[in-house]
Amino acid sequence: MKFFIVTLAAALFVSCGTKNGLQPTVELQNPIIPGYFADPTIVEHDGKFYLYVTADPWGADFLSCWVSDNFRDWTFQPLNWPTKEACTSPASNENKVWAPSVVKKGGLFYMYVSVGSEVWCGKAKHPLGPWENMLGDKPMIAYDQSRFYHVIDAEAFIDTDGKSYLYWGSGWDWINGHCFAAELNDDMSSFKSAPVEVTPSNYFEGPFMVKHNDKYFLTYSDGKTIDDTYKVRYAVGDSPFGPFKEAGNSPILKTSHSLQTFGPGHHSVFPFDGKNYVLYHKHSLPFPATTVLRQVCINEMPFDEAGNEITTIIPYDTQSFPNLAKKQQQYIPAESLTASSQQSDDTLPEYAADNHYGTRWEASDEDTTPSLSAGFKGKTSVDSLEIRFEYPWKTYFVKIESSSDGNSWQTVADYSDSGISGSPVLVGIHKEIESVRIVFVRKTDDPKPSVWELRFY
Repeated sequence: MKFFIVTLAAALFVSCGTKNGLQPTVELQNPIIPGYFADPTIVEHDGKFYLYVTADPWGADFLSCWVSDNFRDWTFQPLNWPTKEACTSPASNENKVWAPSVVKKGGLFYMYVSVGSEVWCGKAKHPLGPWENMLGDKPMIAYDQSRFYHVIDAEAFIDTDGKSYLYWGSGWDWINGHCFAAELNDDMSSFKSAPVEVTPSNYFEGPFMVKHNDKYFLTYSDGKTIDDTYKVRYAVGDSPFGPFKEAGNSPILKTSHSLQTFGPGHHSVFPFDGKNYVLYHKHSLPFPATTVLRQVCINEMPFDEAGNEITTIIPYDTQSFPNLAKKQQQYIPAESLTASSQQSDDTLPEYAADNHYGTRWEASDEDTTPSLSAGFKGKTSVDSLEIRFEYPWKTYFVKIESSSDGNSWQTVADYSDSGISGSPVLVGIHKEIESVRIVFVRKTDDPKPSVWELRFY
């Protein structure tokens, strides 16, 4: 199956010109991070962005975090909390770590996260932690034994008057979604009053509150996240508790076959540099997939001031964003990408050098000595190599080799015994070369040899 690939002219690292002295912009490429992640939330702190996401498929025993100072180059960062082990009560079910919400208030960071179909709350002095469970070994909202609703997708909202609220709730078997809301006490871990149901029309899960022109816009997801019916709707009220009436132009973000966007939803909204942006997940390509492997995207979310409505969001493959790079890095394009094998026509070796996190190379299952090679036009001075493996938290056993003549090879780095993980994996080269290759060592239960992107500096 062939699918849409954006050309290099619109790639992630192409800066745009300015008009009338406005701030320079850059075209961000969707998806914005490599790998399978969902349910994004973001905070900005001391000039850096911290993006928290569910690890697919269907969560993991940990929560994933990505950090960037320019919104283009993201680094995977492990967190000490939450984990499935630390967030398990006698009532918890088997569900893993899902759907984070992180907000900053009073110099502290607060996280609300779904683990085991319960909502747990943590706090930290820094976005990377160390995080601690605010209630010891207890959840903030326990599992609903009646199964009236699914206790997940908690989202915090801080109003302009400083009051804080929490919204949460979903349904079971893709029907009967329920949304609850409650004001938080100053401790941010208990409720000022009993929660109330505020469920708007066509609600299923993923609530996120936005205030604009003194109106409260409760945005949420509807449909099934496993297919292309998933979408974003919204309803409007005069208070944090509503009542909420669904807007006439809802839904505002949905599947676009022409743009190869399937099942966009479970979003968050953040303002930056005078604009509102929506972060959401969509299905990876090719679609349909055999499991839930979603990827995080960004698009602008403007308001129609005349109608006091959220404008319909078009899920374009690129999004203009302020260019925050402090310096322009010198990328060295590879002349050619070759591999020992490929799993299918959807995982060609050249996809590892197309500046697109929606495409990747993967070796054939039958390949016992898989390798991926990049060649340059003549001898080229290369300082370092950046590798984005398919799964940043998994361990890959590889050897990186370079050649100055295309025939003899020298070892640059050897992780064939110890293994390496992370994203990006940085490898120093520091010499003139004609080609580089990554040789994978197959071990029992190791991840498949697969790379989103190779970049050379």
